[in-house]
Amino acid sequence: QVQLVESGGGSVQAGGSLRLSCAASGRTFSLYVMGWFRQAPGKEREFVAAISRGGTTNYADSVKGRFTISSDNAKNTVYLQMNSLKPEDTAVYYCAGDRNSIIASPVYDYWGQGTQVTVSS
Repeated sequence: QVQLVESGGGSVQAGGSLRLSCAASGRTFSLYVMGWFRQAPGKEREFVAAISRGGTTNYADSVKGRFTISSDNAKNTVYLQMNSLKPEDTAVYYCAGDRNSIIASPVYDYWGQGTQVTVSS
């Protein structure tokens, strides 16, 4: 089993920045990819970004150029740097881990509890 714990959410004004962190513990050697998803009230959970153990990244079109995903394999931690935040970025952000390839669907093996990000106009 793998446990994922997110941190770094909060409230920020439009145009501001936040950095989310996701610390993994347990059988982390089994993870091939780590990703971030988000879910706004009344909407489905959507893909934000993902990074493979080898460093390959993938982003949703809505965040390209504004968000950056990175990882510190030694610390088993993944980060999501979010710049130029918009009100439509408001959502609960979830960290996820999977044992297989990067996928943009919310079918990952492991999930964190989520952290709230609120962007005000």
